[in-house]
Amino acid sequence: MTRFFQYDELTFPQVDNLPRNCPLIIPLGQGYSMSRLSESLGDPPQVGLLPPIPFGWEGSGLKVSENFFSSLLSNLVSSLRDDGFSQVFILAPQGSGLEPGNIYITLFNPDQVSPKAALPSEGDLDKVIVIPVGHIEQHGYHLPMSTDTLIIQAIAQGVAEHAPDQVFAIPTMPYGVSTHRQAFGGTLNCGGRAFEDFWLGVVDVLAVRGYKKIYFLNGHGGNHSFLVNVVKYAGERHRRVFTATSWLYLSGTEGIAALEARRQSPIGGMGHACELETSMILHRRPDLVHMEKVIDETDFITTPNYYMDWVEGGALIANPPWDDDSRTGAYGAGSLGTAEKGSFWLEVAIAEKVSHLQEISEQYSKREDRRNSGFGLWGKSP
Repeated sequence: MTRFFQYDELTFPQVDNLPRNCPLIIPLGQGYSMSRLSESLGDPPQVGLLPPIPFGWEGSGLKVSENFFSSLLSNLVSSLRDDGFSQVFILAPQGSGLEPGNIYITLFNPDQVSPKAALPSEGDLDKVIVIPVGHIEQHGYHLPMSTDTLIIQAIAQGVAEHAPDQVFAIPTMPYGVSTHRQAFGGTLNCGGRAFEDFWLGVVDVLAVRGYKKIYFLNGHGGNHSFLVNVVKYAGERHRRVFTATSWLYLSGTEGIAALEARRQSPIGGMGHACELETSMILHRRPDLVHMEKVIDETDFITTPNYYMDWVEGGALIANPPWDDDSRTGAYGAGSLGTAEKGSFWLEVAIAEKVSHLQEISEQYSKREDRRNSGFGLWGKSP
């Protein structure tokens, strides 16, 4: 009988220890028959399930260009195959428009015949559409691969609960960009250009449907520069849509003050699998944290204009090899993480994002008033 396990709940050393012939599955949506999946794979002893992709294909309720979507999927599969896994597949619903064979397994999915309640409706046109984007990436010896996704999902959920009349949060995308994935096992990578094309395609769909305010909530540092490109492209393409993103979370004035109020580590103690991220996961999913395996690494190569901390410092922007600065995949002092700090920092992160969406609505409203008054080019006839 096949044993199914959640790939994203493993640490990267656990991923490294998986047999390379173990099938790994990236589902499109949820609700598939596991017995049918096992049968289609020849009933192997174990199968690793990665987090489902919530939309993007025909029938998902939010379809993007098949070329863009296929490129993103191909890059994810290549990430795992580059790590030596020989059986990596996309599990797609019937009617998805993606042809079976090669990387695709096609099965019936009950979600195909039920409403897509997780996506915004016409009643949400005046709300800020929040798009949480996480990642599946190594987080040292003690945190799960899903760390970035779990944290940004919790923040998005909190924002939606705090401001239900102002925001609609769509399902979290659990995959992003990691240009450094060769250094440590298990990390996936959508590819920067495929990532940008996919998300610009999502903005295109939302804009055509009449949504005017869009906010990308980012949970993974490697996504940031590519999301900035997306919002820049979107601003040119959809001139009456206010599309925004920001650097991760706890990066504004109040967020930084909250970090300073509770942190015990010096500069360099908060970067990756660090005091902050460890605290957040201890608060949300303590069952996935292996504190007995934590190793602090704070010896980042530092010069006045380039150093590592939660809000990266200095005038220089660079992307040196990850393993120049870390032997275990961690940057920071994870041993100082506590659930109490995680609870406090999560609440401040939610409040920070609520203030952002209020500002996004203010920006949109003021700009529409100015446009409607005929300001600048808006007042000139075509």
